Amino acid sequence: MNDELLQLKNLGKTSTLWLHAVGIHSASELRRRGAVAAYRAVLARGFNASRVLLYSIEGALLDRHWSELSHEHKASLLAQLTAQDPRNKS
Repeated sequence: MNDELLQLKNLGKTSTLWLHAVGIHSASELRRRGAVAAYRAVLARGFNASRVLLYSIEGALLDRHWSELSHEHKASLLAQLTAQDPRNKS
């Protein structure tokens, strides 16, 4: 399988298939959407993705292993995820 997303750090076959299922087929499309929106789309599609996928996507965009993201960076991603959650609107 010659898939552009598979060439990015942290993204394996399953995560790549999930991204394809939500309409993300290239690194440029992933960059355009961003890690939080891509992760949210995967969850909305019903896939059982953990937070590690969020960190993996962000790491892929930064060309870093997800475990190298600082605790602050991970907390920022989670804050963005929570802030963008439509269930949190009052």
